[in-house]
Amino acid sequence: MDNAGHARLKDATPCVVWLTGISGAGKSTVARKVETRLHALGRHTVLLDGDDMRRGLNRDLGFTDADRMESTRRVAEVAALMRAAGLTVIVALISPFRSARAMARSLVPAGAFFEIHVDTPIEIAEARDPKSLYRKARRGEIADFTGIDSPYEAPERPELRLDGAHASPDALADQVIELLRATEQAGR
Repeated sequence: MDNAGHARLKDATPCVVWLTGISGAGKSTVARKVETRLHALGRHTVLLDGDDMRRGLNRDLGFTDADRMESTRRVAEVAALMRAAGLTVIVALISPFRSARAMARSLVPAGAFFEIHVDTPIEIAEARDPKSLYRKARRGEIADFTGIDSPYEAPERPELRLDGAHASPDALADQVIELLRATEQAGR
């Protein structure tokens, strides 16, 4: 079945919603809320969360630049396959390098990839730090930590930039849903 067939079957255009940002930005929280809202709208979704990917598909990778590129590549390949099967794929992954995110975008048809930057200042992300990762990185217990001793390249032209410092996760999820609705309506 081709993409149009999947879209008719599911009454929605399959796509990849790629949330990127530093650790503690709120990507996973927003992604879960987006998934819940899409389910309520009858959309078939899958959530590929960076923490889950690290425990499974990417468990053999470390945190070097090369490993981070490979992590993004693997998740992008899975996301592209799932989108081709008709799902709305929500990815919550630091994916710190612009070139890796561009590669992810290149795997899906034009208009089916939404890069969403959960833009949270490092001071706020570090204050949240639910897994104590920033504290460990500052003590030298974690090397190559994004935002501390490894770069995060913010998107230059994302489809949506979410203010992770001043808006609630619910409000941020609403913005993502509005983007998807507007894009689908424009495409019909």
